[in-house]
Amino acid sequence: MKKIIAVIVGILVGIQSIWIFPGEKCVCAEELPGSQENQQEQEAEPEEMSKSVEVAAPSAILMEASKGQVIYEKSADQKLAPASVTKVMTLLLIFDALEEGKIRLEDSVTVSEYAASMGGSQVFLEPGETQTVDTMIKCIAVASANDACVAMAEHLCGSEEAFVSQMNQRAKELGMKNTSFLNCNGLDADGHKTTAKDIALMSRELIIKYPKIHEYSMIWMENITHVTEKGETEFGLANTNKLVRQYEYTTGLKTGSTGQAKFCISATAEKDGVELIAVIMAAPDPKQRFRDATTLLNYGFGICRRYQEEKVRPVGEAKVIRGVKKTAKAKQKEPFAYVDTKGLDLTGMKRKVVWNKKIQAPIRKGQVLGMSVYYLNGEKVGNVEIVAAEAVGEITYKTAAKEAARSFLL
Repeated sequence: MKKIIAVIVGILVGIQSIWIFPGEKCVCAEELPGSQENQQEQEAEPEEMSKSVEVAAPSAILMEASKGQVIYEKSADQKLAPASVTKVMTLLLIFDALEEGKIRLEDSVTVSEYAASMGGSQVFLEPGETQTVDTMIKCIAVASANDACVAMAEHLCGSEEAFVSQMNQRAKELGMKNTSFLNCNGLDADGHKTTAKDIALMSRELIIKYPKIHEYSMIWMENITHVTEKGETEFGLANTNKLVRQYEYTTGLKTGSTGQAKFCISATAEKDGVELIAVIMAAPDPKQRFRDATTLLNYGFGICRRYQEEKVRPVGEAKVIRGVKKTAKAKQKEPFAYVDTKGLDLTGMKRKVVWNKKIQAPIRKGQVLGMSVYYLNGEKVGNVEIVAAEAVGEITYKTAAKEAARSFLL
């Protein structure tokens, strides 16, 4: 009996080892129904529409937020003074610190004499005054407070100079190739330059990584309380971004203006699941920067289409080498979503299920086994991981013997 079981075990192990040939990759293709939000009839081809878009500002860019695709640009790499749009990076570093646990929203920040001495837009913080991190963020995001920026820079890094060094390092990490920050608030300084494209990059990082920023940047008016040796006084914050009230799809983000920079804005907006970033630099007047931003956002919403799977689609089972089971249940990690920026017809979206080579036991639940790859008009537009929906143990002499014995006795 033992000899018979040993022979059967050998056969089972051998079968398991050749269940998938080395290097084999299973590929299955299918057309997908998916939903298409904002799918409208096109009145013109994207190329024709782009020719009709005009902005008065000398430099501008329109970017789709989820993938960072550029939809429109005009001298987007031209180095210009950014004014208070600089504060997008300041806010990004503050949120980085919150995420890393270095600071908390309820922490107190003490204002130095240097921070209180800042000119330009400010909330008139006094030396020795304390405010919470939460209040400081409101002062920066809503009222564009230069004094609050410096107070936060010193709180995080000990000095504005050290904080600016981190700003430039973060910019480098984001691929902002034409940016040089000299301060944390955007006051005019020789050499303090960036570009519309670089502003779009840091704006995208902020809103994608920390969507909570929208809660601050959409505040229209709010009061803060100054508590000093002189007593308590109320101070009203008013949002410098008039699009918050003027444009229904607005979600943020930051305005800026100085004598050198003229009028700038990084405007974010969302409609039907499509999120856009419009950056305007050096506009001749404040109204024109808002008109230009609105023009670009309307153009973007006019051609962008969102494809969204309503639910995760089945992928079948993965064949397993040397497993106690020949297959493993698998699932697509999440529904696929894609934003087209060219006005294409999304009904032709197709999916290919591509399994990894040599899927070998043991397999843990959640292990990546392959990819669902999506194509539109033959071009790859994205992918979603396929993961194991169950654990599968590795076949051993002991487990094979048990299986052989069970099979023999049936």
